[in-house]
Amino acid sequence: MTKKNQFILAIDQSTSATKVMLFDANANLIYRVSISHQQYYPAEGFVEHNPMEIFENTVKGMQEVLLKTGKQASDLAVVSITNQRETCLIWDKNTGNPIANAAVWQCQRGKDFCKNMNEQGLSSKIIKKTGLIIDPYFSASKLRWIINNVDGAKESAQKGDLLLGTIDSWLLWKLTNGNIHATDFSNACRTMLFNINTLKWDEELISLFDLHPSMFPEVKFSDKIFGYTEQSIVLDIPVAIAGLLGDSHAALFGQNCFEPGMAKATYGTGSSIMMNIGNKPLAAPAGLVTSIGYGREGKIDYVFEGNIHCTGDTINWLVNDAKLISNAVESEQLALSVHDNNQVYFVPAFVGLGAPYWDNQARACISGMARNTKKAHIVRAALESIAYQIKDLIDLMVENSSIPFREMRVDGGPTRNNFLMQFQSDIIRQEVVRSNIEEISALGSAFMAGLACGLWKDLDEIKSLRKVDKTFAPTLPSDEIENLYRGWKVAVRRARMVE
Repeated sequence: MTKKNQFILAIDQSTSATKVMLFDANANLIYRVSISHQQYYPAEGFVEHNPMEIFENTVKGMQEVLLKTGKQASDLAVVSITNQRETCLIWDKNTGNPIANAAVWQCQRGKDFCKNMNEQGLSSKIIKKTGLIIDPYFSASKLRWIINNVDGAKESAQKGDLLLGTIDSWLLWKLTNGNIHATDFSNACRTMLFNINTLKWDEELISLFDLHPSMFPEVKFSDKIFGYTEQSIVLDIPVAIAGLLGDSHAALFGQNCFEPGMAKATYGTGSSIMMNIGNKPLAAPAGLVTSIGYGREGKIDYVFEGNIHCTGDTINWLVNDAKLISNAVESEQLALSVHDNNQVYFVPAFVGLGAPYWDNQARACISGMARNTKKAHIVRAALESIAYQIKDLIDLMVENSSIPFREMRVDGGPTRNNFLMQFQSDIIRQEVVRSNIEEISALGSAFMAGLACGLWKDLDEIKSLRKVDKTFAPTLPSDEIENLYRGWKVAVRRARMVE
């Protein structure tokens, strides 16, 4: 590698937009472009994206970043890809066109088939093979719906004319002009078609979901070069593509959670919590799933994962719906204006409760109010609810893995709230380390791609590039934490109407 090609072009293809970023050899973000794509809702419970629009936006974003920064393809060491997970599609390898729109991770079109699978008692088999619970959230039932509802699709699949994949494999295939059909372990494991024990596509599951083995991408380690960009598609010279990772997994790697017991929490509308559990898949406790964190150097790091429906969105509710505060920043000021929560608890089960409860019947409630309850107590309780929900998952992960919990690394908009981060540290009794970069998924895939092309030599060098904004250490006494958390558990029972 010459001194000239010291930049990484990172593609972050998310649910609402395609972002393209340029990082330098010191992992500094040089420039960023974001191009939104349309959301389609063709029927109740259906959510779709146009794969061609996503690809075209990706190419536009790559070209714009180079144009705005004055860089050439020859300045690039590698292109990396991180992507929205579980969103999937099927395309014709001869025409290069999708046979239908991509079915988004939020799409519920497979719910009836998933319900039938549960009724047939297949849950334990699926968990044993894939680490996942049976749910239309994962790719398999969506792919089954497409293959069974597009005219001629099954026949074309039998002839070997169709390919399937998640968004990473679609972009890879298009950027290499159809030369490479591959994915990585983190994306494969979220399809509910990949055996996390044998590390292969599972033939029994492929048959169960009416798919054909010839449709599936090759699964590769993320720190390998997957292929090269085709000059006729984008960039004027071939550039290596590496670092493929699902977005949550890329965030885990970007946060340098390289050892068992290290966890990351991404605070967004909801929250994704992952804890590295080492090189062996452990059975996840009820309410959580076991996934592959990432694959590198011929080895797999596994994780426990839990997803919470409503964390940052609780603050949005305070601002936009309840109108208790005028902006998110005000929530911190109000929370600090009172000494404690005055025994007020807020359970934000607006659309039910996610992990570890998975109770769709639960509804949001504010409990424990007295005559002296003020607006500040309610706002404080809302912020505290975010930390309690994450503690629910962290406690389960630690108890069921027998792995010492080391620290939690956090990213996302709500982490700017210092009150929330301090309370989070107090309630889990561990240090909470806040990243100084919001684009942590893109950085994680860039780190992996940089290892693949030799820009960085090892994990120690990656660690030296990590930038921390602030570390929060626990200060509350244990008995106070226990009393607060006991009150939270009572409030959750009330929200679930369970005594």
